[in-house]
Amino acid sequence: MLKTLMGSIRGYQKSSLLAPFFVALEVVMETLIPLLMARLIDEGIDGADMTKIWTYGLILVAMAMLALLFGAASGHYAAVASAGYAKNLRKDMYDRIQDFSFTNIDKFSAASLVTRLTTDVSNVQNAYQMLVRVAVRAPFMLVCALVFSITLSPALSTVFLFAVPILGVGLWFIMTRAHPIFERVFRTYDKLNNVVRENLRGIRVVKSFVREDFEVEKFGQVSTSIYRDFTKAEKLLAFNSPLMQFSVYGCMVLISWFGARLVVGGGLSTGDLTSFFTYTMQILMSLMMLSMVFVMIVMARASAERIVEVLREEPDLHDPADPVETVADGSIVFEDVRFRYSAQAQRDALSGVSLTIRSGETVGILGGTGSAKSSLVQLIPRLYDVTGGRVSVGGRDVREYAVAALRDQVAMVLQKNVLFSGTIKENLRWGSEHATDEELVHACKLAQADGFIRELPDGYDTYIEQGGSNVSGGQKQRLCIARALLKNPKILILDDSTSAVDTATDASIRRAFREEIPGTTKIIIAQRVSSVQDADKIIIMNNGRVDAVGTHDQLLASSAIYREVYSSQTKGGGADE
Repeated sequence: MLKTLMGSIRGYQKSSLLAPFFVALEVVMETLIPLLMARLIDEGIDGADMTKIWTYGLILVAMAMLALLFGAASGHYAAVASAGYAKNLRKDMYDRIQDFSFTNIDKFSAASLVTRLTTDVSNVQNAYQMLVRVAVRAPFMLVCALVFSITLSPALSTVFLFAVPILGVGLWFIMTRAHPIFERVFRTYDKLNNVVRENLRGIRVVKSFVREDFEVEKFGQVSTSIYRDFTKAEKLLAFNSPLMQFSVYGCMVLISWFGARLVVGGGLSTGDLTSFFTYTMQILMSLMMLSMVFVMIVMARASAERIVEVLREEPDLHDPADPVETVADGSIVFEDVRFRYSAQAQRDALSGVSLTIRSGETVGILGGTGSAKSSLVQLIPRLYDVTGGRVSVGGRDVREYAVAALRDQVAMVLQKNVLFSGTIKENLRWGSEHATDEELVHACKLAQADGFIRELPDGYDTYIEQGGSNVSGGQKQRLCIARALLKNPKILILDDSTSAVDTATDASIRRAFREEIPGTTKIIIAQRVSSVQDADKIIIMNNGRVDAVGTHDQLLASSAIYREVYSSQTKGGGADE
């Protein structure tokens, strides 16, 4: 895990090394100051020597200024190192997520990935800043202060032997009990983010069904769960402070008792006892800082494990050793294809699928909910890989292509396609980054989107809100179709992507496809028979299998499922005609 996390330090190694270097210099100054204070008391004040008082006083001021300077430098470099480290961690995670297949993404929820990129990275950033500064300062000061204490009085230094075991056992108890709770807390954070995300995305549905109270209760349950776990963890961590206070004051009492006896007996000077008190505070403060580091590490460890889980996740889809970079045409062949979404799935989503689609054909796909229509088409651009069998595009197995080259020639328009924040032009140019304004207009005319765009106040420069919330469902679908057409793909897949447009507009879109892009293979998943009735062939899906293939007339004669769907949609006046 450490090796994976350390890979993100790149570019900030210098700051990560300078921070502890200046911390070490700061500690040296701070641990030398009590020695000089002892000389000032014994030789200057007790000896009534003003020269030594001035000499030691000026040296102490200089050392204090140096300690301040070194402390500021260490704080600066620690902040730079931790902020840079967090930036690299977020980038590494985000880059890794971009390479994930749908199978990888299904393993993590969207809410969980957001939590890992935000809360978990912040926890690790805070821990890293403490590691390069406090975690260096505390043990270094502990060692230096112990050495100087033993130099002043070996007998009196034995007091620390009682404090260290008590603190060690106490900290071990706290860490072992608190870590599992923090692991559970961060998993619950994922649930909390998911509840919020789901509520915000479906806020119109929530309000239309007057379910605000239900959503508030659901949020409250998850929030209360986090509260209870954090309270339990904080109760354990609360033992840290009284444990430290007990050790500090216990040592101070023992040192006062035995130190006073040594001073009276002549075994220790007043200045040395004063310095010993200072070293005692430094030692115990170092232990307290170490305990704070341990607490932060306990919290950050759970976050670090979740970050590493993402960084180590290997994408399921890889380019072959010598990938094919060119897709010859839009022909598609399914050969005895089997597919399931994960190894843990109870059954195959697709089973025994064999199909042949010629380049340039228009193919309709019909089937009930859960019949695996979308699963079928997602195998074409390798959003998922087959579990068994083979899918070929342009005469080559899709696994032989470079993933980017294959997907560049396969355009998909989903029923719930996404528009991004930005102007209409910026959204359309996702299809072709360097498309001219004329090309944008042409694509929108094919998608029957040009008309409504020109009616908008700013036309093609109209700003689209996040998720396309300021356009209707049908307008969003037509913009997404235009965006896909700008790719000039060899294969165009419409996954129920005209469900929100009226039948007349749907027919106009299909007519434009037929006339303007005859060489593109068009696959149309639909619920309406009218959307696929004039296709070259229609595929009927049922329970993950191909139930029938044929033209409209052939299926009316041979497929009971198709006849039933056709009859139900045309009965009562032919609303879909």
